[in-house]
Amino acid sequence: MGTRPTLNPLIRPKPICLSFLFLLGITGRASNRDCLSPTARHCSLAFFGLLGVALFIMSTAAASDGQILRQSFKTSDGVRLSFLESGAEHASNGSITIAFITGWSMPASLWQKQLAELGRTYHALALDPRGQGESEVAASGYTAERRATDIDEFLRPFTKVLLIGWSLGALESLQYIQMFGPERLAGLALVDSSVGEEPSPGAGSEGAFVKELRQDRQRALGGFIHAIFKTRQSEADLEKMIHGAQQMTLDNSIALLSYPFPRTHWKQIAHGFTKPLLYVVTPQFEAQAHNLQKTRAHTQIEVFRSAGHALFVDEPDRFNGLIENFAKSLP
Repeated sequence: MGTRPTLNPLIRPKPICLSFLFLLGITGRASNRDCLSPTARHCSLAFFGLLGVALFIMSTAAASDGQILRQSFKTSDGVRLSFLESGAEHASNGSITIAFITGWSMPASLWQKQLAELGRTYHALALDPRGQGESEVAASGYTAERRATDIDEFLRPFTKVLLIGWSLGALESLQYIQMFGPERLAGLALVDSSVGEEPSPGAGSEGAFVKELRQDRQRALGGFIHAIFKTRQSEADLEKMIHGAQQMTLDNSIALLSYPFPRTHWKQIAHGFTKPLLYVVTPQFEAQAHNLQKTRAHTQIEVFRSAGHALFVDEPDRFNGLIENFAKSLP
């Protein structure tokens, strides 16, 4: 895996659901400087020099507080993957790194409010999987095994990770554990995805969506993306997501929805994971959450009854508090 250079702060013309732009207006005016004596002028220059240093320190602290950077690395098969990073100053103090894996066709920028808030205390990262967000649209690699390998290479620099996977990202996080083991992980959070418990999702729903994608991809994606939020999103942001979801080929996007594993595959991985597990769901997976809690000891569950599938966007404060408390509880 390639090196990860420090790049310029992420510039987002129109962030989803959150503005990270802070205006700091500082004015100072010295009148009649030409009338100052040499000693007074020297003192004045010293004063303003110290003031400048102080303001520089203050502005640097403000900039680093929740600042989000965009970084990238190359995978072992030569694909450039992009990710967002905040709280890099916490990376070397032995604390947990929080890593977010987004869902099908969605960008890492959906985690903006998590990166901004949790980055104040933790090193936080959000991956754009291949073909999504700002990552390279590779010609191949749209399998559970390759995407899990991408996660492994993404996490290799870290040894104490809270891995958070949403939707398809939850399944790919489980596949990562199955292939590479849980050694790097301090804990795991699975967000609004089936984990193989009963009851199974509605029969035929996935096949119907794939059929809609093949018939009219733009319309199918528009319906899907509008439906994952309960809170109002700007039409410009929604259109950007719809456009971004079409970067990869139609066949590759459908391949991501068609991993060739039985439901028991995911259940066995979840049950075999012996470290702390948090399962965060909306009502569609509430029954699965209660069954997982019954059959897997020490599973923590949380139900967001008023949120959409992208529950961390709809209720960011509640979600961030939940993740922060879970992170604090990890050994």
